[in-house]
Amino acid sequence: MKIKILLLLLVVTQTAFGSNNLTENQKLAATCKVWGFLKYYHPNVADGSKNWDEQLFIILPLVEKAKTKEEFSLVIENWIASQGEVKKYEATKPDPKVEYFTKNLNLKWIDDSSVFSKNLSKKLKFVTDNRYQEKQYYVQYDLDSGNILQFNNEDKYPNFKWTDKNLHILTFFRYWNYVEYFFPYKYQMDQKWDITLEKMIPLFMVAKNEDDFYDAMQRLTAKLNDSHVVFYRYTGPDSNKILNYFPAKCKIIDEKIVVTEIRADSLAEAQNIKIGTVITKVNNKTIKEIIAENRDLIPASNEAVYLDRLTESALSGYSDTVKLEFLQDGKYITKTINWYNEHDSHRNEYKKGAKIKKEKFKVLDNNIGYVDMEILRAKNVPDMIETLQSTKAIIFDIRNHPKDTNYAIAEYLNPEPKEFVKFIDPDLSFPGRYIWRNGIETCGRINPDYYKGKVILLVNEKSISHSEYTAMCLKVAPNATIIGSQTAGADGANACIQSNGFQTWFTCYGVFYPNKKVTQRIGIVPDIEVKQTIKGIQEGRDEVLDRALQFIETGK
Repeated sequence: MKIKILLLLLVVTQTAFGSNNLTENQKLAATCKVWGFLKYYHPNVADGSKNWDEQLFIILPLVEKAKTKEEFSLVIENWIASQGEVKKYEATKPDPKVEYFTKNLNLKWIDDSSVFSKNLSKKLKFVTDNRYQEKQYYVQYDLDSGNILQFNNEDKYPNFKWTDKNLHILTFFRYWNYVEYFFPYKYQMDQKWDITLEKMIPLFMVAKNEDDFYDAMQRLTAKLNDSHVVFYRYTGPDSNKILNYFPAKCKIIDEKIVVTEIRADSLAEAQNIKIGTVITKVNNKTIKEIIAENRDLIPASNEAVYLDRLTESALSGYSDTVKLEFLQDGKYITKTINWYNEHDSHRNEYKKGAKIKKEKFKVLDNNIGYVDMEILRAKNVPDMIETLQSTKAIIFDIRNHPKDTNYAIAEYLNPEPKEFVKFIDPDLSFPGRYIWRNGIETCGRINPDYYKGKVILLVNEKSISHSEYTAMCLKVAPNATIIGSQTAGADGANACIQSNGFQTWFTCYGVFYPNKKVTQRIGIVPDIEVKQTIKGIQEGRDEVLDRALQFIETGK
């Protein structure tokens, strides 16, 4: 009996000891969080007086040697102590006039008893309570600057070596913490950012070359679920890879790719590609399969933008040809066609006289005004209003990127100033926390002679960022109606992150309606939803515009 009890105690002891060991993943995830936290919170680090990259390289071998929670915690404690004393100060009381937004603020990991000892958690909390309160060195935020959020003062590493795992880890840790503390919509991600950290570590650790590393970075950026995110990889001077394209613009509808615009007329004609041509397979893969397999690679706030971005990705590549299955007259036909370099595949855009000159504004049949917001400039607004003042409706087409005309237009559409948007900005004194910007942004002016007709705004997935902001602004006009489909769901300005071999962006401040209703991911919701159909494209109709004209005439 005594032997059995001793064996049982031995098993329990070994189990307890084994459970105290940390995995490499746990240690690296915790190190990433602590390193980023100290970078923005520790008074002797956030001021830029330390070479913080070098400090990471120093600590990583010690972290690797640590096996248990206690060993790991002691390594981190000693590391924090080596940065110098953190002086206790009496924290200023929150300003009752300031309203904070805290949905992104997450420091609960400090209390993770599975990784940190009680003593280490206590030290991290002390740093939080006595955090850096001066001008941040590693991050800048300036409302008066065109580049609002910037991550300056980071070493560039021009001799970046792909065999150096430390540099892989550094790049990963930097980006993860940029997002952790300075992405306003972190709380809206499909997958919690902490979980993304844990799942992405193995990809960066096993990256053996440039392609592996960039693939991991691209997958990481896609997890933000932000349509402002674009991952652009630089092509080196020695690269022999040339990206080739399909000679037309397309759109995914009903799990089919449909040609919507010809980009290179002669090339498209030679291969019998026309507006309305339907593609059902690319290199033997159905469009449904392509949609499913690319979700981890293409960043988007919502499905509409994902499908829009996927279209060009699916119809471009480094080969010279592509095997496509077409649906023609009820029959499936498979052909191998040529892909072309960017210049040749976009020939219409370079060919003199090939592009039809568009009118900034015009009067359509039945006394209806139409404005192309992509080419209208603020200086054109007075002439536009004078021309369209007597129309019974004005259609503002915002399925594009307007040129900062919304405030000028709003002065003619409103009888008085109207509130239309509210913002949150990062609080650099408490990274991760945001502040509701004072007041609510208004547009318009006192104007008894404002436009009295119907105001129609056309939107779709191409309406992103300033397009969405413009729609929010013009929607507050009396008798305004939004017609179309879901917009991109990424309003506000961009933060740009440049690193070795790539560049990427993400939304850097929050945009909400005056009642604090969120716009991110949702976009600008149409009052009347209309989507393009394959039949409409093949018949050459603009179904959104047609629906707007119908609404103007019938009110329905």
